[in-house]
Amino acid sequence: MPQAYPPCNPLVDTHLPTLYTSLVKNFTKSPAATALRFPFHLIADHLVDVEEQIRLQARSFDPAVEGYVTTVLGSSGKRIRPALALLAGGACGSPDADHAKLGIVLELIHLATLVHDDIMDGAEMRRAAPTAAARWGNALSVLLGDCLFAHALELAASFDSTHISRKISRASNEVCSGEILQTQRRFDLGLTIPEYFRIIRMKTAALFSAATELSAWLSGASIPVQDSMRRYGELLGTAYQVYDDCLDLCGSEKEAGKTLGTDLVKGKLTLPILYLMEDATDSQRSQLNTLILRQEPIDLSVLAGIANYAGAVTRAVSTGRQMLVDARSALAILPANDYSIALGNITDYLDSLLDGCRAR
Repeated sequence: MPQAYPPCNPLVDTHLPTLYTSLVKNFTKSPAATALRFPFHLIADHLVDVEEQIRLQARSFDPAVEGYVTTVLGSSGKRIRPALALLAGGACGSPDADHAKLGIVLELIHLATLVHDDIMDGAEMRRAAPTAAARWGNALSVLLGDCLFAHALELAASFDSTHISRKISRASNEVCSGEILQTQRRFDLGLTIPEYFRIIRMKTAALFSAATELSAWLSGASIPVQDSMRRYGELLGTAYQVYDDCLDLCGSEKEAGKTLGTDLVKGKLTLPILYLMEDATDSQRSQLNTLILRQEPIDLSVLAGIANYAGAVTRAVSTGRQMLVDARSALAILPANDYSIALGNITDYLDSLLDGCRAR
C-alpha cells in the first residue's frame, strides 16, 4: 500500500555545512576519483547554495503538496547538471547567481524525469531510498513529476532574457520526446544503433548540453565557444547514458543506490545488447530475440552462453570512452584556467567509471 505523507512543517535544514562533503563523496567512491582530485572545491560555495535553493523550492507549492516535493528534492544526488553549469560558467568567465539558477532549473527538470522514469520502469529504489511511485503510487507520482516540470519552466521564465526559457523549453521537449521514442521502441528488435543514439542524445544529453551551452551564453561567450560547449555537453551526456546502460547490466545495486537490471526486462534495447545482437549469428540472434520478448528477468549467464556478452559490454564501454575523447577535444577552444581543466577532469572521471564496467 502506498505510504501516506504527513503534513509538512516549514523546511528547516541543519545539514548544509556537510553538503559539500556529501556531494564530493557521491563523485568520489573510487580510488581513481580520489586520484583525480575531482574539482568540486572550485564551486563548493555555489553548490552548497544550489543545494539549499533546490530544497527551498518546495515552499513554492501548496502546503498539501509541499511534503511530497520536499521528499523528492531532498534526496541529494550527484547534481551533475548544476555542477556543469557552474564549471562552464567559470570556464567562460566567472560563475555567478545566474549560472546557479540555471543549474537549479535543469536539476528540477531532471528530477521530474526521474519520477516519471521510475513509474515506467517499475523501479522501487532510487538513491538508496524508495521511489516516489513506491511510496505513494503511480497516479500521485505522475502529477508530482508534472508539478516539478511546471515549476522548473516557471523558474526559467524568471531570467531577464527569453533566450534562456526558450532553450530550456526546447531541451525539456527533447527529453520528453526522447522518452516517448524509447517507450515506443521497447521490445522493437529492429531498433538500430543510430536510432538508439538519437534517443539517448534527446533523453539524457539534452540537459547536459543545455547546462554547458547556456552557461557559456550567460558568460557572454562567442558563438563558436557556445557551440563547442554545447558539443562538449552533448558528448558527455551521451557517454554518461552509455555508462548508465552498462551499469544496469554490470553494476551493483548497493553501490549504484538504485534498482538495476530493469532495462532488458522492460524491453529497453541498450548499446551493449544492440552490439550483442549485431555480432551474433542468425541462430544466436533468434535465441536472444526469444529471451527478450518473454518479458521475464534474464539470467546474464544465459546471455553469455548464447553469444559474446562480455565482448558486447567491452565494445559499448569503448564507444563511450571515445565520446569522452571527443568531448575533451571540444574544450580546446576554451582559455586554460582552473574551470576548463575541471571540465576535462569530469571526462577523466567518467572514463574511469566506464573503464571499471565489467560483464558479470
